[in-house]
Amino acid sequence: MLAGLDPEQRSVATALHGPVCVLAGAGTGKTRAITHRIAYGVRSGVFQPQQVLAVTFTARAAGEMRGRLRQLGADGVQARTFHAAALRQLQYFWPRAVGGEVPRLLERKVQLVAEAAGRSGLRVQRTELRDLTGEIEWAKVTQIVPDDYPVAVVKSGREAPRDPAEIARVYATYEQTKRDRNVIDFEDVLLLTAAILEDRPEIAERVRAQYRHFTVDEYQDVSPLQQRLLDQWTGGGAGASLCVVGDASQTIYSFTGATPDYLLNFRIKHPDATVVKLIRDYRSTPQVVHLANGLLAQARGEAARHRLELVSQRPAGPEPVYVEYADEPTEAESTAHRIKELLAQGVRASEIAVLFRTNGQSEVYEQALADLGLSYQLKGAERFFERPEVREAGLLLRGAARAGSDPLTADAPDLAAQVRAVLATRGFTATPPAGSGAVRERWESLAALVRLAEEFEAARQAAGEPGDLAAYVAELDARAAAQHAPAVEGVTLASLHAAKGLEWDAVFLVGLTEGTLPIIYAKTDEQVEEERRLLYVGVTRAREHLSLSWALSRSPGGRASRKPSRFLDGLRPGSTAGAARGAGRGGADGGAERSAGRRAPRGPVKCRVCGRTLTEAVERKLRRCEDCPSQMDEGLYERLREWRSQRAKEQAVPAYVIFTDATLMAIAEDAPSTTGELSLISGVGAMKLDKYGAAVLSLCAGEDPGQASAEAEDLPGETAGDLAADDAEQAPQELSGEPSEPSVDQS
Repeated sequence: MLAGLDPEQRSVATALHGPVCVLAGAGTGKTRAITHRIAYGVRSGVFQPQQVLAVTFTARAAGEMRGRLRQLGADGVQARTFHAAALRQLQYFWPRAVGGEVPRLLERKVQLVAEAAGRSGLRVQRTELRDLTGEIEWAKVTQIVPDDYPVAVVKSGREAPRDPAEIARVYATYEQTKRDRNVIDFEDVLLLTAAILEDRPEIAERVRAQYRHFTVDEYQDVSPLQQRLLDQWTGGGAGASLCVVGDASQTIYSFTGATPDYLLNFRIKHPDATVVKLIRDYRSTPQVVHLANGLLAQARGEAARHRLELVSQRPAGPEPVYVEYADEPTEAESTAHRIKELLAQGVRASEIAVLFRTNGQSEVYEQALADLGLSYQLKGAERFFERPEVREAGLLLRGAARAGSDPLTADAPDLAAQVRAVLATRGFTATPPAGSGAVRERWESLAALVRLAEEFEAARQAAGEPGDLAAYVAELDARAAAQHAPAVEGVTLASLHAAKGLEWDAVFLVGLTEGTLPIIYAKTDEQVEEERRLLYVGVTRAREHLSLSWALSRSPGGRASRKPSRFLDGLRPGSTAGAARGAGRGGADGGAERSAGRRAPRGPVKCRVCGRTLTEAVERKLRRCEDCPSQMDEGLYERLREWRSQRAKEQAVPAYVIFTDATLMAIAEDAPSTTGELSLISGVGAMKLDKYGAAVLSLCAGEDPGQASAEAEDLPGETAGDLAADDAEQAPQELSGEPSEPSVDQS
């Protein structure tokens, strides 16, 4: 169970008691670590497999986890989505807790929302229905009732798609319509299950007797409603047998009600929790990892303060490519030609992805790939086994398997040929159709079924088992039940949100312009930071080849008025970090203008004592582990604190605005004697160096704090906000040394 795990993964696998928090960066093998933990717990007798519930967010991820656990001999462990686990419990306990039949599950709520809008006297365009539905879902997962929705929208800073009072009216009508028709939606599944467990202690005890050990993947994406249900499952105690896994830097679903707060505050709720950080990146080359780290080094906010500095474990690869194009069609055509070159070099089409911010950007890439005769698939669209052509193909194949001596398959020499013969009756051909759109998508779906037949037959032959049509149909049924779709051998086109959890050898990040990434709707600082995290997710999908591109205009001959995304400032050649973007805080700029000379931390920082790679913000500032021996000059530290207090009173600003405790500790440990040495300390930016450098160096030389304070002079026009921003530029992820001090963002 433990062979082949790195030291941190092994720490996860052997932490079998009490609460466990795994902070896992992109590509660090988190699924491997947690599945080995479950399997090791089962093998060692600490866990009974029937008492383990592993929860994740997608059916695909749950299916992958079940497959890995089976391979590790941990049969019997339940791995499900939140909704699937809750629905099973709701169906089982409903007759006892409520009585009668469980209400029918409403799988798609858009039609009912449209009806509710009409009954509320509102005329709603079809394009507005999706937004209205999203607002209702957000309200429900954040546990906001219709009457409270307008106030909640204002408090949250959320931008409603139309008048909040109107949305509240539609929401209330939607809820009443569901009650009238005795139907429930997916959010109700969680709400009702949590309510039953809260109201019926004897039922809650039965659930807790059944499941004693819990694992929650992607914990940064948990909503308040899901956390409420999880607390009922575990009993909510600080000593629960609960393992959570997540990465705050991959929080990209806040608009749906997800929040990283439960992950970031896990150690507050569970003081005795075992915390393990996975930072060894096995997915991406050092060049890709370097770019990902540099992207987050400019981030702000609470999630940024807990960012993980990844360390690539792969050999060196090509440098990321930055390309500027005159217009979008040229960008798409050039991207398609570069993909064709990669295919010629031996990279498989299924290992290449084109990722964009919005689904509306896909059409021009579909056309460009089709013009070159390159196969592609659209990710994040309809589920594979729910596509009409796939369902129809399944019926045809099932009928042919039952017939046995079907004339369609009589002359077919192997299983794949039989499948091709059956699908040919619905227009499948050996060569793809020209062009793009629905016809091409239909062909790609059928081609995926043929390739799966080839792979299935080869695997059965290797195992010495028959690979007939009946067995293949059974395999399709099993895959459909687990939503385990076959790989389509084509270039993947996907939005950045849909790409979460996936990876490819080559990734093309396209359309990286202001107004698109960050999206124009991102108004607040936190919304802009979520857009940065979205780009980070895109970058970390690439194993080896990474291209980042943008177009200066939408169409050929158009005005070249677009600018590359601010997130590339300081990363792409010829740019400087944090170039101002116009509108100031939050909106078009996303923060204070940054110094062009900012030193962004890029590579891993090692502990000066033990040599361990540091990930905590304060540790990185001190350049040592918190547990390693300190070389701090206590007398100098006290003089620095006294001087800081005097300066804060003189300027009528909080003490941390001058320097945070962590910065003072770093100065006291290094005791710099020159301006150059002082400038190397994180948190001492150019502005603070000019303002306080002489005084700090005097203190380091043994001078009295009062004398050092009297000699320093204020710079004209400087504000506390300027100084706070200066400190944030040097260490955007920095934590204040004292719990009572607010962070830079809070100030």
